[in-house]
Amino acid sequence: MLNVIWPLFILLSVAYALISGNIENISNGIFKSLEDVVNLSLTFLGTMCLWNGIMEIARNTSFVDNLCKLFNPLIKFLFPKLNNNKAKAEITMNIVANFLGLGNAATPLGLKAMQTLQEENEKKDTLSNYMVMFIVLNTASLQLIPTNVIAIRNSLGSNSPSEIIFPVWIATIIAAIVGIFATKMLINISKNKR
Repeated sequence: MLNVIWPLFILLSVAYALISGNIENISNGIFKSLEDVVNLSLTFLGTMCLWNGIMEIARNTSFVDNLCKLFNPLIKFLFPKLNNNKAKAEITMNIVANFLGLGNAATPLGLKAMQTLQEENEKKDTLSNYMVMFIVLNTASLQLIPTNVIAIRNSLGSNSPSEIIFPVWIATIIAAIVGIFATKMLINISKNKR
């Protein structure tokens, strides 16, 4: 559907610009947007490289083990019968990356955790309860420092890019609580139906 809507909007915009005599503005806008995209991509690339490197260093030290111990009560609550220590470590690293607001850097960690959870999944064509909980947790993305949002606001010239922190705390805390509660409730309902 979107592959029809976006080209339609673009064609309508160009047609309107031709009719109203603003075709030069479209041309200028295209080149300005391209410049902004390149600058934003470089900002994200630098942020992702930095934090992925830090996470890789952390993974190769005892820091991950210490984090796993710290997050163990939360992991036991969210994934009560998960016995795979590799999956627990990957989930913990993903939670930490999301908590630090490193959404793009958290993505590779999340993919590794999903692969590990899929290895233990008995029904390969269906998500396990743990996979569903992990997706909900990852989507809610409880954040202490919304690094990516601050980077975007900064690259677009915001006078106060970190002003977004408090609203992000409220939104992500509410999203996490509601998501976890709904998932736990639906998992319990599906278990009772069996």
